[in-house]
Amino acid sequence: MFKLLNILFVEDDAIEVMMFNRVLQKIGLNHRLIEASNGENALEILKAKEVIPDIILLDLNMPKLNGIDFLKILKNDELLNHIPTIIFTTSNNHRDIAECYKIGIAGYVIKPLKYDDYLVLVKKTLDYWSCNELM
Repeated sequence: MFKLLNILFVEDDAIEVMMFNRVLQKIGLNHRLIEASNGENALEILKAKEVIPDIILLDLNMPKLNGIDFLKILKNDELLNHIPTIIFTTSNNHRDIAECYKIGIAGYVIKPLKYDDYLVLVKKTLDYWSCNELM
């Protein structure tokens, strides 16, 4: 049984955010999307505690507070460190991948360039997490 997710989508590229929203609509997923334009904005959303996300989809290359620095802060917070965080980025840098897993991510997904591949990848990722037992 698939459940609806509260997803914190941390992405600074407005076109990427629009594409992600378009994919959710196209595949008919009614997950609740909470958007943050950078790591600082994401921390503000999390600290407000209005909605605690079920998962976080996190870009790495962002202004103000990049993905790795955000991840370090998140994983050191006893109230928030349980939230599965999936890196959702174009970076295939092996050091980034190793560093993120060392900090404690739940997955690392490299965004494909083709829209159809992107659509399939988002659907598979969200299908997996919406049937997972989350805290």
